Order: sequence, then structure tokens, then C-alpha cells
Amino acid sequence: MKIAVVGASGMTGSRVVTEAVARGHHVTAVFRGDPAEPPHPDVDVVRGDATDVDHMTAVLAGADAIVGATRPAPGAEDTVAATITALLDAAAGTRVLVVGGAGPLRSPSGGLVIDDPAFVPVAWRTIASASTTQLQACEAHAGDWVYLSPPAMLEPGIRTGGYRRGATTILTAADGSSRISAEDFAIAIVDELENPGRDRHFTVGY
Repeated sequence: MKIAVVGASGMTGSRVVTEAVARGHHVTAVFRGDPAEPPHPDVDVVRGDATDVDHMTAVLAGADAIVGATRPAPGAEDTVAATITALLDAAAGTRVLVVGGAGPLRSPSGGLVIDDPAFVPVAWRTIASASTTQLQACEAHAGDWVYLSPPAMLEPGIRTGGYRRGATTILTAADGSSRISAEDFAIAIVDELENPGRDRHFTVGY
């Protein structure tokens, strides 16, 4: 497949690039600036801003699938709706897997995760709220998209090769934790690109 990863410098995007290349896919990595270090030699590196629809339309032309792994800078959380809308516009009907947040998932205790302090401490509420807005922007767009919510904790770790796929309720382990390594999250993303499911919004976790 020809896969374009927008936000390739981030924790998730960089790992999706690595995972996709390891599986033999052709990857175009889109960076807003110059990458801190060159990615895999088989990766095409392109500079681009997700909000620049004309430029991104050209960059994404010919891709079989697109991963939107952009994340707002602290204090710019109110830009998420415009950013994802622009990216979906530029995708021109090509499927976009949107790397979202856990905020819009259902909590096991009822209600949304965004309102459950067991999963979203006060310090995380702003970015979690942004993910809810991001999903709403996707739902308002006629493009071909799928929204993947991570569990409560997503951080660098070990590639175990294992994960569970859920629906729209946050997944928890036996000890009550909700987490996955960024490496295994990337596996779930590329799995979805290779074998698309029917869900427009789903989550994964251990």
C-alpha cells in the first residue's frame, strides 16, 4: 500500500512510519518542519501543514490510505476541528485513519471518559475535550474516515505485538488500568489500514 502519515514526527506518527515500512508498505511521511533525524531510507519525506488544503491535496494524491496523527500544541487545542476538516478535505475521498483521543469514549461507569476523573485527571481535560471536538468534526464531514481512540495511557514502550480491539467503550485491564504502548498502538493502526473494519469509531488497549 501507499500510506501517507501526516504528523510523522510525533510519538504515534513516527511509530506508524516504522511499522508500515517494516511490513513493506510505501510510506510518505509528512512533517511540518524538518525531521529531527531522517526516517527510514525508503520513506519519502515531505514538508506540509495539514491546514494547507491545496498543498496537502497534491501531497496526498495517489495514497491508498492516510493516517492523521497531528496533535495540537499546548494552548492551541481549539484548532483541532479546523485541522481535521482541512485534512479530510485534502484527502479527497481517500480513507483517513484519524488518531484521536480517549475523551469521546464511553466510561464503564456510564457517561463519557472526558467526564470520568478515573481516566481523565483535571490536567488532561483540555486535550481530552479537544478530542471530543475532533470526533464531532469528523462526524460532520462527508469524507471517508475512521476514528481510533487510544486508551487512557498511551506512551512509548515495548512492541509486544498484542492488543485488544474494542468498540466505543474504553478498554481496561484486570487491574483497572487502561493503556497501550505507542509501538503496539502503531500495530493496531497498520492492521486497520490493511484490513479495514466496519466501525467508524473504535478503541484498542491491553
